[in-house]
Formats: sequence, C-alpha cells, structure tokens
Amino acid sequence: MAGQLRAEDLRVVRSEEASPASEAQALLHRDPESCAIELENVTLRYPIGPFARGSLKSKLMRVFGHREATPVIEYVDALRNLSLSVNLGERVGILGRNGSGKSTLLRMLAGIYPVNQGKVRVVGQIGTLLELGLGFETESTGRENIYYRGIAMGHSPARLREVEQEIVDFADIGEFIDLPMRTYSAGMGVRLGFAISTQLSPDVLLIDEIFGAGDAMFQERALKRIMEVVHHAGIVILATHDLGLVERLCTRVIWLDGGKLIRDGTTAAVMPQFRAFLHGELTLEAGG
Repeated sequence: MAGQLRAEDLRVVRSEEASPASEAQALLHRDPESCAIELENVTLRYPIGPFARGSLKSKLMRVFGHREATPVIEYVDALRNLSLSVNLGERVGILGRNGSGKSTLLRMLAGIYPVNQGKVRVVGQIGTLLELGLGFETESTGRENIYYRGIAMGHSPARLREVEQEIVDFADIGEFIDLPMRTYSAGMGVRLGFAISTQLSPDVLLIDEIFGAGDAMFQERALKRIMEVVHHAGIVILATHDLGLVERLCTRVIWLDGGKLIRDGTTAAVMPQFRAFLHGELTLEAGG
C-alpha cells in the first residue's frame, strides 16, 4: 500500500544543513550580498478559457446590432503563495511533475512573467539557459547575434570581442556563423545560443531542461561546459526531470506540485521522498 505524505510532512522545512559543495567553496571570496533571491508569498496566474478575437465577422455583426456575450476569462494559479530564499553558493534543483510550475518559476525569476501578488527580489546579473534557439535576429548573422544577445545579457562589446572566437569554436557550425540565422537548422540555433549563454558565468544562472538538444557529442560537451559555469556562478537553479543530474549538481532540492511548495531541503533529504512519490509509494493528501 502506498504511503501518504501527512500534513505535518508538508511543512516547508530544511531538515538538514547542506554541506558546502566544492563549487561553492570557489565563491568564498565573493560578497554574500552580490547575489541573492527572495520570494515572499508569490502568486502567478495564467488566463485560460475563451478570448474575444476581434474578427472581421464579429465587427460586421456589431454593425447590424448583434452583440456577442462577453467571454468570461478564468485563471489558473501556476505558482501559489510561494516563499523561499536562495543565497550565494547554493545549487538548487527544482523538481515536480509536468505542470507543477518549474519552468514558470524560472521565467518569473528571469523577469519574463510578472507576478500577480507577492514580492520578488533578485540580486545579481542573471544568465538563462531556457529556450536557447529563441530570441535571435533571424535576418542577422550568427556572429552579429553573439553581440546582440551578449549585450542584452549585460556584457560590453569589448568583452564580447575577447570571447567571440571561443563562442564560435564551441558552437561549431562552420561557415553558417556568417550567414543569416534564418538559414540555420533548429539544432544550429540551439548550439549557438548555448555557446553564447554559457561563455561568461553570471551571478544567477537559471537552467531549464536543455540537455535534450543537439547530438550526443554536443550534449557531452554541453554538460562539461555546464559544470564549468556552475563552478563559477554565484547561484544556480536547475529545473529538470533528470534526477541523476540533480544529484550530481545540486545540494538543495525544491519540490513543487500544482504550483505549491511541497518540500525544500537538502538533496539527500528530499530526493528519496520524491522518488517514492514518482513510484507511487507516497501520495500527497487531497488538497495538499
């Protein structure tokens, strides 16, 4: 019979103190205030249901006096009353089923999604590994996009000139680097986006399930590069279904379900419960 996660087990507690990871040891010289994340009672809602499309037909019907009923827009809470803090040196894995709010949390921290209520504070330069192939200027060359994206990330043109060739070499897309990006395959865009985003370590690094992109050789190089970036970044937050990767990279795990925080603790403390949940050996209480 499957076990049940009781109400007292759902309290957000850090049951163990995370032992310092080797990556964090390299950050001891940094100012603890140089990067931090604080969320206080954050709720983020998505609209669902019908929307008024403003079609030509509906406009013509209004001319003849027809009025359509105003659609009722409903909302779903993608994040619900979420409070947590992350400090310098922490490497945090975000776990949960599909639709639990993992990607929403990262996009909210990146400033892509606004919150409906609560407070969000992110200190430090943010680097994202979210949708790597998006956001490029398709009529510009890959080389030009190195500067467009790099400047958008907060880097100076002079610094980008210093690392330009390293980015080109890592992307390894040959002569396409000087062709418009509209000529690229999806994989080429991902390779270039990854090379740009990981060349310079940010204060706060947000990673969302990127290791399925590219061929096996590229994935191997990508993982090695990620390990280097994680080593130097101030804070790392990784949303993924790869539990082995979380155990390898993270000292802390945040478990989300239905946009709610279920558990927050060390990887060693939370992972066994999450695995039991996935295997049907542990259930969440109704409404919990």
